[in-house]
Amino acid sequence: MKKQISLVALASFFAAPTFAAPETYLVDPNHTYPRFEYNHFGYSNQIQRFNKTSGTIVFDRVARTGSVNVAIDARSVDTGYALFNEHLQGEDFFDTARYPTITYQSTAVRFDGDKPVAVEGNLTIKGITRPVTLTLSSFQTMPHPILKKDALGANASARIKRSEFNAGKYAPNVSDEVTLSIAVEALKQ
Repeated sequence: MKKQISLVALASFFAAPTFAAPETYLVDPNHTYPRFEYNHFGYSNQIQRFNKTSGTIVFDRVARTGSVNVAIDARSVDTGYALFNEHLQGEDFFDTARYPTITYQSTAVRFDGDKPVAVEGNLTIKGITRPVTLTLSSFQTMPHPILKKDALGANASARIKRSEFNAGKYAPNVSDEVTLSIAVEALKQ
């Protein structure tokens, strides 16, 4: 009889569903730099970045769900040239005096098996919100070798038209289509 009880208990243990709670990660501002790329008068593709990003990423591997909530300080735009930084912060482009923050809030995360492959959400620039899907070219969770805590990293990209965000000055000479690419790392809380 004892053997039967032990087998029943063991079988019920392995049959019980595994429950994992969603894990929250804070964006690491020292390893997260959203970039944007555009064609400049047909001469070359220029790549600029933002230096200040914050936010949270929630990830539940078992339930295959997640969410992303990111804020980019538009005043931190960095072209390597102070005068051009000021130009991009002006009314024709980011208008940082009135809209200092760019935000992205997810509405869904798409998975292929256990890995997220895309994040659907809303991008807000200059107070204008548009749906944007970020495609993930890489995604990784693992213990951070130096900080000794769980970390998450991803590379995401999307294409948008800047004119849809009231920032289309000089198009088509400076391309209306802009490629966004975001290298993000986040630490588990």
